[in-house]
Amino acid sequence: MTVPAPLPPFPVLETERLHLREITLADAPALFAVHGDAVYMRWFGSEHLRVPEDAITLAQMFASWRTLPNPGTRWALELKSEPGLIGTAGVFGWHRAWHKCLTGFEIDKKHAGQGLMREALGAIFDWSFATMALNRIEAQIHPDNAASRALAKRLGFQEEGLMREVGFWSGAYHDLVQYALLRRDWLASR
Repeated sequence: MTVPAPLPPFPVLETERLHLREITLADAPALFAVHGDAVYMRWFGSEHLRVPEDAITLAQMFASWRTLPNPGTRWALELKSEPGLIGTAGVFGWHRAWHKCLTGFEIDKKHAGQGLMREALGAIFDWSFATMALNRIEAQIHPDNAASRALAKRLGFQEEGLMREVGFWSGAYHDLVQYALLRRDWLASR
């Protein structure tokens, strides 16, 4: 029987205002506060959490991404000045042969609009391009999610088109706008 190789240590990242760390079960209440809000999470791409125990499952799912065949990494975002999860962000669906992955993110309402997600994703994308041999990071964003679409553009993503009814959550099919950030464009902007 072959024993799987141990995972490398979780890649802790630092920015000017943020500490990006591994999501733990202790983060479940904060995850529930964000993901339990049906209106706020309407564009996230999955059902909102209905009971606090669902947040434990979500934390475990994010942690499992590092061990999947097409892995990813999801970070807890916390302010350096105030410990505690305020959101999450990461990369997932890593297609090694094609040198690409997806990104996803959310932040609590209290901290939205302060440039924190842009700061976090900057560190995450620097790490991802440097360590995952990526050429492309994709984002799929609901057409009505103006804040995330604007953030993608500020980060240098290019809009590539509309994917019709590609998502299904909350009992309905949803269109998503496809965005991509190429390595060469990211490096040129840094």
